[in-house]
Amino acid sequence: MFYFLIVIAVLLLGYAAVLVSFVRRGKKIPPVAYLVLAGLNGLLLAAVLAWAVSR
Repeated sequence: MFYFLIVIAVLLLGYAAVLVSFVRRGKKIPPVAYLVLAGLNGLLLAAVLAWAVSR
């Protein structure tokens, strides 16, 4: 479970880096990108809560 948390966190950081590069280039972030970011955040939060409860 711990490795799953690390993988999700790395994916989240990578996706956020891509979005930041869009903003720095002056491109607009597509609206669906916010949904994907929220989904990854929710998945990470759910995984952390499940991991904490199982300990």
